[in-house]
Amino acid sequence: MSMTKKKKHGDELIGVQILQGLIFRHNRRRRLHHLFPLLSAVSGCLLLLFALVLFFSPPVSDHYSRHHHHHHLNLNTSFDKRVEADMNVEKEKVFRVPMSGGSSSRLWTSNESNMYYGCSNASDNFLTAEINTQPNRYLLIATSGGLNQQRTGIVDAVVSAYILNATLVVPKLDQKSFWKDASNFSEIFDAEWFVNYLSKHVKIINSLPVKAGKIITTRAPRKCNQKCYETRILPIFQRKHVQAVQLTKFDYRLSNRLNVDLQKLRCRVNYHALRFTDPILDMGMKLVQRMRMKSKHYVALHLRFEPDMLAFSGCYYGGGEKEMKELGAIRKRWKTLHTKNPEKERRHGKCPLSPEEVGLMLRALGYGKEVHIYVASGEVYGGEETLAPLKALFPNFHTKDTIASKEELSEFSSYSSRMAALDFIVCDESNVFVANNNGNMAKILAGKRRYFGHKPTIRPNGKKLYKLFRDRDNMTWDEFASLVRTSQIGFMGEPNEVKQGRGEFHEHPLSCICQKDSESRAVGDSGYDEEGFSEDEQDLSETDYTEYDNGNRERTMLSPNRRDSGLFMRPELEEIISD
Repeated sequence: MSMTKKKKHGDELIGVQILQGLIFRHNRRRRLHHLFPLLSAVSGCLLLLFALVLFFSPPVSDHYSRHHHHHHLNLNTSFDKRVEADMNVEKEKVFRVPMSGGSSSRLWTSNESNMYYGCSNASDNFLTAEINTQPNRYLLIATSGGLNQQRTGIVDAVVSAYILNATLVVPKLDQKSFWKDASNFSEIFDAEWFVNYLSKHVKIINSLPVKAGKIITTRAPRKCNQKCYETRILPIFQRKHVQAVQLTKFDYRLSNRLNVDLQKLRCRVNYHALRFTDPILDMGMKLVQRMRMKSKHYVALHLRFEPDMLAFSGCYYGGGEKEMKELGAIRKRWKTLHTKNPEKERRHGKCPLSPEEVGLMLRALGYGKEVHIYVASGEVYGGEETLAPLKALFPNFHTKDTIASKEELSEFSSYSSRMAALDFIVCDESNVFVANNNGNMAKILAGKRRYFGHKPTIRPNGKKLYKLFRDRDNMTWDEFASLVRTSQIGFMGEPNEVKQGRGEFHEHPLSCICQKDSESRAVGDSGYDEEGFSEDEQDLSETDYTEYDNGNRERTMLSPNRRDSGLFMRPELEEIISD
């Protein structure tokens, strides 16, 4: 009982203590609450007094104050200027492609082009066909490849016939190659004009006489010169009863290095005797007129960005695994084609530029978005997606399919050579021609445009442009454009871009280009080396041949140890990349 009372009393005592604590805290809060306004008022007065003292007190040193203030402003201004300058540099370094180009007339003409002209007339020492041709001696030629590869063969066939003192039978076109064009000579070229124009120089007939009898079929070594033909092919004619020799796969079978009269004969054939048939000429000139109606000047571009071309080149264009698989599958068609290092090929300038790169090059050279471009091309790898950057740079984008109807092209569209002939005409007539590879069409057009007044012909300097395209994001547009113009010096179709004796003749026909103030002497008259068999000594193995009777099916025997027998690759390998 007493324990219960003690516990109860303890609890009461604790309760009283808790109550006293609460009352004390409450009273303390009330006192602090009343002090806040007073403290605020005192603080405000002190601040006001401090401000008045500062206002009325003189500066410690007026000079120091001004100097310190000025220095502080200079630091701030200098910093601001540095920041602004850095921002401007960054802004200027952004690679922005302008829409406009240049206004110079030099865009459409070559420097000093009026100082040169084509000159291919025969000299007094050149024997006429009547004197030079041996009776009952006939040369037959089987060309190879696409239209322009065959054109080089036709040109060289005429010269070979002259060297061999033979009558030339109108060349047989390749109808079985990759291009699968069944056209014969007279369906592409004006055969009557061809025969008549050259009648004073080389005797040409349409078909081999039956009386010619036995035909010997062989293949001349590559780049065989005059002495090579005289020692390798001519002895075949001198055998008893041999009147006709046929040379197969006749492409690049004649040397670049011939005497001036033979080179001039080449030019007479290429630039005067070989004329397209009237239907091809009429349609081609119709396309040219339509381009002229759109603009006073136009650029023609041989894009050459087809899947087979890219596959053969071994180059890579950023399409990832899909691109590598697709082009790799095409490369398998050529079993002997070695794997290439894409970066190395591009570094050495062996890769065609992408459509975007071509557009950037042209803009850097001064061609603005208003320029009209005619594109000669087959199926472009990647289609419209690949062409989009080029079309954005040059929206006036045309092809034969966009400026002619299907009905107009119907008589040509089933024949690759005839379609190629239309592109050839539009490119040849253009104010500026751009070749995106160094195939036969590019070479022949470049040579022809030099012969007829050095019309601007642009060939990308891939080796130097590679670095510029790679690093373009690290430079301004003006820097890029300046470097492109510098890189392209010597690749614009100007006179004297190639030294005498250098370059492929069909591209640089220097023996047929004269300077007006040099007494009509050809630019490339010197430097002829008549001695030796050939430029490619490895091709001067024994010439193999086989015989067949005139009228019988042709048989060709190729020696397995001849290095030029197809170059150990399928025939269409060269044919695909050549035109």
